Amino acid sequence: MNVKRWLLPEGVEEILPAQAQGVEQLRRGLLDLYASWGYELIMPPLLEFTDSLLSGVGSDLNLLTLKVTDQLTGQSMGLRADMTPQAARIDAHSYKKTGPSRLCYTDHVLHAKPKSPLAVRTPLQAGVELFGESGLDADIEVISLLLASLEQVNVSDVTLDLGHVGICRALLEALSLSAAQEAEFFELLQSKDIAEIKQWAQHSLESPEAIEWLSLLPSLCGDASILEAAREKLIDAPAEVSAAIDELQEVYQVITSRYPTIDVYFDLGELRGYHYHTGIVFTAYADGFGDAIANGGRYDHIGEAFGRARPATGFGLNLTSVLSLLSLPKPDAGIYASASADSAQWQAVQKLRAQGERVVCGLSQQPDFDELRCDRQLVLEDGVYLVRPL
Repeated sequence: MNVKRWLLPEGVEEILPAQAQGVEQLRRGLLDLYASWGYELIMPPLLEFTDSLLSGVGSDLNLLTLKVTDQLTGQSMGLRADMTPQAARIDAHSYKKTGPSRLCYTDHVLHAKPKSPLAVRTPLQAGVELFGESGLDADIEVISLLLASLEQVNVSDVTLDLGHVGICRALLEALSLSAAQEAEFFELLQSKDIAEIKQWAQHSLESPEAIEWLSLLPSLCGDASILEAAREKLIDAPAEVSAAIDELQEVYQVITSRYPTIDVYFDLGELRGYHYHTGIVFTAYADGFGDAIANGGRYDHIGEAFGRARPATGFGLNLTSVLSLLSLPKPDAGIYASASADSAQWQAVQKLRAQGERVVCGLSQQPDFDELRCDRQLVLEDGVYLVRPL
């Protein structure tokens, strides 16, 4: 059988030298940014026991997680598909703080299958998590840091999609739907087909109020004016709905004062991560890319699985998607130093490297300067080593 051993699995990509330097510059810049905001770097392991890795998360992440069997214990292990659960475990057990904890990370994650037709299975993810603060200040800080991150990596024309799972949750809890009815409604709401949702509600529900509420949800999307429209249309809804709209209004006012050019879109029927998120959720889109490049939100209950329930919010930024939008800087050209045992040349080379220059020393074969990416050379003139153009 003719097996092409050099082929990678579908959806798995590698980063070659032409891009790797630019990727590393982006990664370092983001980590420096996060450090300047007080976020501390963590490096979670690539794989963990699934009992820990998948605790407190929704079924979507479970399906994305590639699982293997630990040959030492026979237990199931998973290769991380997202680093948020790992950060929650670290906050709960490995790095406990009594007050708020700010953690950040950047590394690859692995998906058992692509999240969308445009996605790769091994995206490079950067993100932050803020534990221990239940106030809206934490949500505002995390969203602000996401927008600062996109500025840092020079992504422009960003649209911020804001939602609040508390709106839908409050309505469904007030209606006491069965688990089967909730599942049917979730599936319909994702399609945003208002006519079909209304038909389902009329067939499945008896209360005219319930039919009206659920039929309204998919239409509650648009610019900031939709918040006032939602207040009017859901005036008889549970008080939690009004409180959630108030939170969105406050976040909008602060974020647009800090980032006046940001385009904000509201989707009050957003159910992404419904069983995982607990409050405000957000997604960032960039002009020229079809999928979301970042998403996040509040997830106050994930710590319960680790025995330490703490309020939490955070975001994950898909750097692999960001890279497709950018023109990465070309790698720095270098200086070529021919093969030599002269100690004076060695000292000259080391001095140049200490100054930040890239110096490539020759080997036995004649170099191909194009492959070495050198545009200058180190030459000996009158007993002194000098840098000259090639």
